[in-house]
Amino acid sequence: MGVGDVSKRILLGRKLRSSQIGETLLPKRIALPVFASDALSSVAYAPDEVFIMLSLAGVSAYAWSWKVGIAVALVLAAVVMSYRQTVHAYPSGGGDYEVATVNLGQTAGITVGSALLVDYVLTVAVSISSGAQYAASAIPAISGHEATFASALVLGLMAMNLRGIRESGTLFAVPTYAFMVALLGMCLLGLYQLATGSLPDAESADLTIAPAPDWDEPLTTLGLLVLLARAFSSGCAALTGVEAISNGVPAFRRPKSRNAATTLLMLGMIAVTMMISVIVLARQMGVRYVDPHDVDRLLRDGEPVPADYDQHTLIAQIADGVFHGFPPGFYLVVTITGVILVLAANTAFNGFPVLGSILAKDGYMPRALGSRGDRLAYSNGIVFLALMAIALILAFDAQVTRLIQLYIVGVFVSFNLSQLGMIRHWTRALKQTRDAVERRRMQRSRVINAVGLAFTAVVLVIVLITKFLEGAWITILAMGFFFVVMKAIRTHYDRVNAELAADEEDKVLPTRVHAIVLVSKLHKPTLRALAYAKASRPNVLEAVYVAADDRATNKLLDEWEERNTGIPLKVLHSPYRELVKPIIDYTTEIRRANPRGVVAVYIPEYVVGRWWEQLLHNQTALRLKGRLLFSPGVMVISVPFQLRSSELARDRQERELDRVMAGDLRRGNVRSNGRQIQR
Repeated sequence: MGVGDVSKRILLGRKLRSSQIGETLLPKRIALPVFASDALSSVAYAPDEVFIMLSLAGVSAYAWSWKVGIAVALVLAAVVMSYRQTVHAYPSGGGDYEVATVNLGQTAGITVGSALLVDYVLTVAVSISSGAQYAASAIPAISGHEATFASALVLGLMAMNLRGIRESGTLFAVPTYAFMVALLGMCLLGLYQLATGSLPDAESADLTIAPAPDWDEPLTTLGLLVLLARAFSSGCAALTGVEAISNGVPAFRRPKSRNAATTLLMLGMIAVTMMISVIVLARQMGVRYVDPHDVDRLLRDGEPVPADYDQHTLIAQIADGVFHGFPPGFYLVVTITGVILVLAANTAFNGFPVLGSILAKDGYMPRALGSRGDRLAYSNGIVFLALMAIALILAFDAQVTRLIQLYIVGVFVSFNLSQLGMIRHWTRALKQTRDAVERRRMQRSRVINAVGLAFTAVVLVIVLITKFLEGAWITILAMGFFFVVMKAIRTHYDRVNAELAADEEDKVLPTRVHAIVLVSKLHKPTLRALAYAKASRPNVLEAVYVAADDRATNKLLDEWEERNTGIPLKVLHSPYRELVKPIIDYTTEIRRANPRGVVAVYIPEYVVGRWWEQLLHNQTALRLKGRLLFSPGVMVISVPFQLRSSELARDRQERELDRVMAGDLRRGNVRSNGRQIQR
C-alpha cells in the first residue's frame, strides 16, 4: 500500500462494500441531529433578524416581536405537516424535486432542483460564517481572518462527511443534543423566572434605539405593515433545513417514511418551542439589538455607545441574565451555540450529495455526482458543495449580514412548487381510489398541503418584495444559472445517447483494415506490437517510422533489413522534427483513400511501477493518442510492455488484496490461509 493509500485510509477509514450500505442507515436518534441541525440552529440567528428589522422603527416596535414569532411558528408548523405527507408519498429521497417533476413537469422539477442546490450552498456559507463570527468574538486571533477560518471549517466538515453519513452523524449527535438541552434548559429556567417575577434585565436593557433614517417619523399603517413584513421574512430563516429530511428518507432505517415523518414532527416541536421562547424572553428582558453595522443607533443617556461597543447576540444576552451568578451555564450555552452553527452545515452536506446523485441519474448533473465513494457516501457531491461554499464565503468575506439576504428565497421557491405538486398528486390519487377510509386520508392530506401552499406562497411574495434589492436578486440569478446549466447538461446527454444508439448501419463490417505499427526503435516493445498486429490479420500491415535524424534513421533501416521481420517499414520524413503531425497526416491520407475502411494504429508503450518513471516515458504516445482520438475511422491500440519496475506496482496490488481488514473474519471474507476471498 502506497503513502497515498495509507493517508486516504487514515482520513476516510476502511472501504465499505456495496452490500454494507444497510450498515450506514440511521436510526431516529441519529437522524434527528443529522438532518435537523440546520433548522434547529436557525434559532440562533432567526430571532436576531426579527429584532434587527423591528429596531428600524425604534424600541417601541419590539412590542410586535412575539406576534411575528407566532406567525413564523404557524408557517413552520404548516410546512412540517406538509412535508410529513411528502415523505409518505415519495419515500425515495427525491423530495421536492421528485414531487415537482412527477406532478408539475420537467421545468418545475429543474426549477426546484436549482433552487435547492443554491439553498444548500448558502446553508453551508451562512452557518459556517456565523460560527466563524462567534469564534472571532471569543478568540481575538481569528478576528479579521473569519473568511479563512470559515474555509478551514468547511474543509473539516467535508473530510468528516467523506467518512460516511453514519460516522459523521454519530460524531455530530452529541453537540446537537447538547445544544437542545442547553437552550431548552435556559428557556425553561428563564420562563420560570418570568413566572415568579425574578427574571433579570438584559445587559442592553438600559439602552435606547434611534430609529433608522426614513423610519424616524410616526409609522403609518402602510409603514407598519412594511416593517412587520420585513421582520416576518427575516424570521422565516427559521424554516430553512426543514426540507432536508424529505431528501434524506433513504438514509433512515426501515420503516423509512414513518421514521422520517416522526423525525420531522420532533424537529417542528423543538424548533417552535425554542424560537418562541427566545423571542419572548428577549422581549421581557428588554434586549436591545440592531444591525451590527448600525451600532451607533444604540443610545445610552441620549449619546451613541462607543464605536468598540460589543453587541452580544440575543441568546448570549439571555444566557447572561438567566444564568447570572452561574458562569458555567452562560459559557455552555454560548459555546454550544457557536458549535451548532458550524454543524448546521452538515445538513447540507447530507442533502446536497443525495439531491446531486438524483439529478445526475436523471441526466441534469454530471454523472460523477451519482457515484458513491469508498465509504458509500456521494463523495464527489460532498467535495463539490465544499468548494462552492468556500468560494461564496471568500466572495462575501464571511459576513453573515450580507449572506443572510441571499437566504430563504430558494427554499421557499421549492416549498411552493412542492406543495402545489402534492395537491395535484392527491387530486390524481383521489380519482383512482374508491375506498372511503383511504379517500378521507387523502382529502385530509390535500387540505394540509393546500394550507402549506397558501402560507408559503404568502411568505415567498413577502420575501421577494422585501429582500429583492438587498441581495435576493443574486439568489434568483444563481438559480437561473443552475437552471440553464442543468438543461444544457441534459441536452448534451440526450444528444450523446442519440448518437450512440445502435442501428442497422452498425452491422456493416469495414471493407478494409489498414494496420500500422509505430516504431521508434527496433526493440522488444516494437517486436511485441508487430507480433500482435500480425496476429490480428489486417488487410494491410506496415511499420511506420518518423525520421527526424538521418543517423538514427539509417541505423534503424540497417537493423530492420538485418532482422527481416517480413513487414515493410515506411519512413515519414519530418524536416521540422515533428513526431505527431506526420502520423496524423498519413492516417488521414489512408482514410481518405478508403472511406469505408479503418486504420488501426498500434502504439508500443512501457509499463512502469514508480510515479516518477511515468514522467520519463510514454509522453509522445499520450500526445499521439490524444490527437488520433479525434480522427474518424482511426482505431488506437496500446500494446503494453512491462518493465521490471512494474513488478513493484503488481506486488503492491497483491499485498492490498491479501491484507485482512477488521471484521473480515466475522463476515466470512478470509480463507483459512489468511488470504482475502475475492467476490
